[in-house]
Amino acid sequence: MSVRAASLAIVFGTIVLGGACAGEPAVAPAPPSRMASDLPIASDIRLAGDDAQTRFVVDFSQKIDFRAFALANPYRVVIDLPQVTFQFSPKAGEGGRGLVKAFRFGLIMQGGSRIVVDLARPARVEKAFTVDAANGQPYRFVLELVATDREAFLRTVALENRTVEPRRPDAAVDPKGSGDPRPIIVIDPGHGGIDNGTRAASGEMEKTIVLEFSLALRDKLEKTGKYRVAMTRSDDTFVALADRVAFARARQAALFISIHADALVRREGDAQGATVYTLSERASDARAARLAENENQADAIAGLDLSSEPKEIADILIDLARRETKTFSLQFAQALVAQSAAFVVLKAPDVPSVLVELGFVSNKSDLKSLVSAEWRERSADAMAQAVDAFLSTRMAGTSRN
Repeated sequence: MSVRAASLAIVFGTIVLGGACAGEPAVAPAPPSRMASDLPIASDIRLAGDDAQTRFVVDFSQKIDFRAFALANPYRVVIDLPQVTFQFSPKAGEGGRGLVKAFRFGLIMQGGSRIVVDLARPARVEKAFTVDAANGQPYRFVLELVATDREAFLRTVALENRTVEPRRPDAAVDPKGSGDPRPIIVIDPGHGGIDNGTRAASGEMEKTIVLEFSLALRDKLEKTGKYRVAMTRSDDTFVALADRVAFARARQAALFISIHADALVRREGDAQGATVYTLSERASDARAARLAENENQADAIAGLDLSSEPKEIADILIDLARRETKTFSLQFAQALVAQSAAFVVLKAPDVPSVLVELGFVSNKSDLKSLVSAEWRERSADAMAQAVDAFLSTRMAGTSRN
């Protein structure tokens, strides 16, 4: 039975966003921090051992520095590295062995990469070291894990007392005192770096699709000359959810647009078309709740410890501000097929925010559109017109007061 989560197309103002066109999969731009040829290459990864002791080995083209530490809930070991080029097989990390359930890898910031090892049960890092190249063998990073119990695992984590510094988006966009009166629009391409987001059966990744669309939308908005546009990421880099929100708030953004692409697993049926979400204390339906839960887990994917994050602000002034900006968010989405869910990325209390799911990578027709340059240009133009209509009305209303 087909699940109809959204309409075949969504209207932005009077422009229809939809229509499949043939096109090539989008490719994220290479990070500019170093020439790709200068970066260490991680060429292979191997696992050996059993449920009592497991060895995790990575081959490198040159010697690398590293930092390895554990995190709980879920049990993980995080390995921070300098920026490297990963040349593992496409399915690397999907399975494990012994104490390793699975692992992920990717860029965490400009100049830094990360491997996150998901543990099948509590385990301690017995040894972590590098081996120089010799006798035809490459440089190697070796992680030796030994099974332990939860109490000992948590004690180790507490004693290490390490803090993982999240990547902060670029700050030099709107320095205070610039005198530029144009409103700021923040575009937030979802996921990135180590966090691939959803993945199509044919391999296309959400993080790449949404970045290409966001760059096109940025260009459309900047071309009008009416707005300043800032992006939480403009390359294949991971940005923590809290940092995305802080980025928009620090710039006193007039609008925050988070761009994503959805997927349904086979047992959930099929769905097609775009969906726009606004903030709500409770999800409007089961799919909205599932999606919010999945998106809010992005920081766990990158191995970040969010235990120190403050609880939801309860101050009445903040609550009133949230109610106002929720109204503005709904106004922007009112011409769309709007749903609501408690997405962390939309919880800036003083910034009107929407999360746009461009389509379903699990649907062949949607995927054909999502990777089409022609569809991307046409749809970005439609969204830019919707933004223009929304902000023009809001600014006109403000000027009369």
